[in-house]
Parts: sequence; structure tokens; C-alpha cells
Amino acid sequence: MPEQRTPRPPRLIATDLDGTLVRDDRTISPRTKAAVLAAQEAGSVFVMVTARPPRWLHDLADLVGAHGVAIVANGAILYDVVQRKAIRTRMIDPAIALEVARAIRTEIPEVEFAIERSNRYGQEPRYLNRWPTPADTLVAELEELLAEPAAKLLVRHPSWHSDDLLARISPLVGHRVAASHSGGHSLVEISASGVSKATMLADFAAEQGIAADETIAFGDSLNDLPMLAWAGTSYGVANAHPEVLAMVDVVCPANDEDGVATVLEELFAG
Repeated sequence: MPEQRTPRPPRLIATDLDGTLVRDDRTISPRTKAAVLAAQEAGSVFVMVTARPPRWLHDLADLVGAHGVAIVANGAILYDVVQRKAIRTRMIDPAIALEVARAIRTEIPEVEFAIERSNRYGQEPRYLNRWPTPADTLVAELEELLAEPAAKLLVRHPSWHSDDLLARISPLVGHRVAASHSGGHSLVEISASGVSKATMLADFAAEQGIAADETIAFGDSLNDLPMLAWAGTSYGVANAHPEVLAMVDVVCPANDEDGVATVLEELFAG
């Protein structure tokens, strides 16, 4: 295991949410919340870096710290959680998104598509959404869904594992967009080319005057890999995807065992 490179304690703490900071029952434990708040009180900057859309961050506003922002939609949006507005976006061009979606559907006809914008969710009529849809959901055919720039294009298959779906989609889209997944069931998430959690995190860190080697990052899935590679020290929770466990500097306890809290308590002890 590589030697930890980041100074103790770190100046910046970046963490994924679902499967990492958040338990499988969709809660954040009191222990984890206390550890995050203690790290901020000790002077470290804490930022949530997630595939979630903006609307799924509002209940976590008490964790964002003085800066008030989170990195959402796999790095496509820097979002002010307190003011509930996008600060910066990196969206997929509608023409490219439509071209990519048509290429995927030609080869995998059974897939269905949905999109996340900075302020609205949309889906095709037959898209299987595993979560309650917002009241203002745009339900439309593909051409209408992709008529405006999107933060993410979601591709769902009725049965394939996300790893298998990503393996089929990646050669179809090439470098026109960035495709990954966050562990969702039979789901691949597509962002604009060059967009990742790492790119927006690097910008955020620079604005805070913080370098990569002063940063630690936590993750569990393939969409976390660029962020984990960028950070000075990377942590994978024990329940993480095998590719994450193979590349991180440190494996910490699983999300259901408060792995992030365990690390923060050790780093900020005393």
C-alpha cells in the first residue's frame, strides 16, 4: 500500500455520498456527521462531491460548511446548497447528446434515457425511475429531452449490470462525452467530454488556495476514480467497486461502518 502523502490533518476533505459517506439505508450516522463538523471546526474545508442532482442535496445543507457549496451531477455543477442555485455548470451540448443517444439506442434498442439539468429532471415516458419523480418532471421523447443542454444523460437498461452496460456504451460514445457509473442499478451516467468529479474539485480547490497534495478524497465507485487519482491521499470504503479498491492509497471501513468518520477521527485526534 502506498505511503500516505497528504499532510495531517488535510486542508481539504472531498467525499462521495451514496455508498461512501451515506449508509445503505440512505442516512448519515450521527457519528459521521459529528466527525465532519469537527474537521471543519478544526479548519479543514469539507466538500461533498456526488453524482446526485442538486435537489438531493438540500437536506444536507448543515454539512456544507462556510463555503456553502457542493459539487454535484458528477462534476457538471458547482451548486450553492444554501441559496439553491448553480454557480457554475459544464453541460452536454444538445447536438452531441442527441448524436450519442441515437448511437446507443441503435446498438442497444432496449435502453431508455433520462436527463438532469441544473434545475429540472426529465425522462422518456417508459424510463424506469427507481426514485419518486419531481412534480415538474419533463416527460418527453428523446428529441425534446435533449433540446437544451443537460448536466447528465442517464442511460438505463432493464437488466444489465452497470459494469456491462458501461462496457458496451464506452466504445459507442468514444471521446465525444464522458461515460461512467456510480453503482446505480443498470445505469450509466454521461457527462460532457472532460467533465468529472476531479475537474470541478480541482477548480474548487484552486479557488480555496488548496493544492491536490493537501487534499484527501473518499469514494466507492467508478465515477470516483478521477477524483481519487487527483487527491493527495485517496480512501476507498471497504464496500467499494474492485477497481476503486485496487487503486486507492488506503482502504477504510465500509460505509455502513462509518469508514469516513473512522478516518477523520484518526486524522483530527487531539
